[in-house]
Amino acid sequence: MVREVRTLLNLKPYRGVLALPGLRPLLLVSILARVPMAASAVVMTLHVVDLGYGYGPAGLVGAFMTVGSALGAPLLGRLVDRRGLRPMLTVTTIASAVFWISAPSLSYPFLLGTVLLGGLLTLPVFSVVRQSIAALVPPAQRRQAYALDSMSVEISFMTGPALAVLLATAGSPEITMYAIGAGMVLSGILLYLLDPPTRTADEATTPAVPLARRDWLTPRLVGLLALATASTLVLGGTDVAVVAVLRESGQIGWTGLVLTMWAAYSLVGGFAYGALSRPVSPLLLTVLLGVATIPVGLGGGQWWLLCLALLPAGALCAPTLAASADAVSRLAPASVRGEAMGLHGSAITVGIAVGAPLAGAVIDSSAPVWGFAATGLLGTLIALVVLPIELRRRQRDVHPTDGPERTGTDALATSGTGAPTAH
Repeated sequence: MVREVRTLLNLKPYRGVLALPGLRPLLLVSILARVPMAASAVVMTLHVVDLGYGYGPAGLVGAFMTVGSALGAPLLGRLVDRRGLRPMLTVTTIASAVFWISAPSLSYPFLLGTVLLGGLLTLPVFSVVRQSIAALVPPAQRRQAYALDSMSVEISFMTGPALAVLLATAGSPEITMYAIGAGMVLSGILLYLLDPPTRTADEATTPAVPLARRDWLTPRLVGLLALATASTLVLGGTDVAVVAVLRESGQIGWTGLVLTMWAAYSLVGGFAYGALSRPVSPLLLTVLLGVATIPVGLGGGQWWLLCLALLPAGALCAPTLAASADAVSRLAPASVRGEAMGLHGSAITVGIAVGAPLAGAVIDSSAPVWGFAATGLLGTLIALVVLPIELRRRQRDVHPTDGPERTGTDALATSGTGAPTAH
């Protein structure tokens, strides 16, 4: 037991990763860039309600923005693969400035039509950072780097919505929208100046071999994208179910604290995951996340019981997302890594977009406790559907068949030493 605790408190792997040139400023900029993105949905909701519409129309605006960003991430990633990072940053930064300057003055119908385009050209911070991590960090240290990235996401989402509500309350939603636009423009400028690499030195000097999508979008990669969707589906449903169960028990005032504790568990879990001596399969982590979420509603009678019930699932949030990002970065060939990480970002976005309304529909037709059970069960079932793909891959690794030499996609499924790694 003492040895396990010492392992979890071991900072040596993180010191080695943070000492790599370029990674520390990238992580700092990523936190700053994600804060306005984390605040955008809350502010847009407050703005639409302030216009005299209900939460239903506000949710529709959020849905349009989500659809736009889900469609845009792989397209913008492909632009990075073909033209480089800075042209993409130029396009998205200008688009963000135009959208957030004009959005506060638009009527609801025009806002609904514009927000889809705004989402389509939103700066894809998540996929850019994860693509750059794959270029900056050797494969043997990527697990720690992606754990740090997942922890930075938690920090951004702990601060972004709270700051947005505070500014909107002290001023107005419109002022807050201008502030978010300024934050996104500043983020684009900082990333442009930082210009993190999107390929390693060897990949940058090697001529890219044109690849059709069917050559690299393998069943295993599709399975990893499904796992990313399953994990955030569970997280999106949990977010809604926490609010519903506390409202039903008359303890809605404790919502902020409970959600903060949930995020804190994720931070601790992400740190522990990066400190482990061996990687953990994203499939296993997704299954555990789903299973641990199913019974959370049983602690809904008291806010402190709910905090305790969220501990196992919360501690699995950051590790699950870090593991899937790590696996995708290893499987995707360098010439299409931007598009692949964009698809990973879209998978995460789709999961959140599906999980929240799914939990809401289940809660409306039954009881708040079933919101946890429904999304946790569905996330687990999606992971189990992916299981045969992983089993076939492991069987091929143990009993390789005679055939052509492995492609770059297959070769990236192993660690830097050539030994198969668990993804």
